[in-house]
Formats: sequence, C-alpha cells, structure tokens
Amino acid sequence: MSSTIELTTPTGATIRPIKPADHAALRALRAHPAVAEFWPAHEGDAAWLEEGDEVKLTIVVDGQLAGLVQYLEETEPDYRHAGLDIFIGQRWHGSGLGTDALRTVARYLIEGLGHHRLVIDPALHNTRAIASYRKVGFKPVGVMRRAERDVDRRGWHDCLMMDLLAEELS
Repeated sequence: MSSTIELTTPTGATIRPIKPADHAALRALRAHPAVAEFWPAHEGDAAWLEEGDEVKLTIVVDGQLAGLVQYLEETEPDYRHAGLDIFIGQRWHGSGLGTDALRTVARYLIEGLGHHRLVIDPALHNTRAIASYRKVGFKPVGVMRRAERDVDRRGWHDCLMMDLLAEELS
C-alpha cells in the first residue's frame, strides 16, 4: 500500500514513504543481529517492503535511513483501530528515536485519521521496545501466548498486547 504522508518528529527526523532506492539500506538495518532478533528475514521474504496492506514508512535522520514504522488500519466501523510496528537501526538504539517516531505516527493516526485506539504487540522479552511504547502511552492489556515464531522458526514465543486510547497519547 503506498502513502503520500510526510511527517516530522519533534526532534527533526523525517517519516516518509519508502522509495525503491531505500530497500537495500532498510534490508541492511533489518539484518543487524540487534534488529533481526525481533524482525528476522526469512527465505522468500525479499519483497517484504512492497507487499502487504500495511503502510510502510522510513525514518530518516540527517539524510540517513534509520528505521521503518508501519501501520495497518482496521476500517470495519464497529472495530476501527490501527496496529503499529517499528524497528530502528542498532546505531540509534537508546537514542529516543523510536519513541519519537512512534509518538509522531500515533499522533497522525489519532489526529489526522481519526483513530480512537491503537495497538502494538512486541515480543514479551523485548523489554527495550516495551519501555519505549510505555513512554508513548501504550498500556499492557494481556499476553498472547505463543503468538509469534521464534527467530529460528522452530518454536514460538509470547507477545505482549498493548493498546493506547487517544486521550492517553503522551
């Protein structure tokens, strides 16, 4: 799904649609062990940037690709909400960039697109991501047991379902 959004975070990062020229850099960021632990690439996965119904956006810092944030909207009126996911290149881990980018996209989804509720579901052992999501205002609502394949694809691990209501965005 393509998008024409362009957002600027309070700290000056740009969030914009993916361009074909971004693919190699995004694949390289995703391949770093600190990112691949939670965003593993799999065989037959070469077109992941172009496939799916998610809106995929790059995060750019000082002209350099730093990560990706994506969202998927549930448009059924009785269940309307959006789900988010994000990865940041290892170089920016701990810098606050992920929190900043996620907060910016959450604000866009709430104020720009009218969503009243957002969800995100990190791996239960991804404590760094969970701490970042809490800073944005996401709250844990339950553990989804064996919800996601392990990196080696031999087993399953739990994920933490978190949500954020519009009035909780911080």
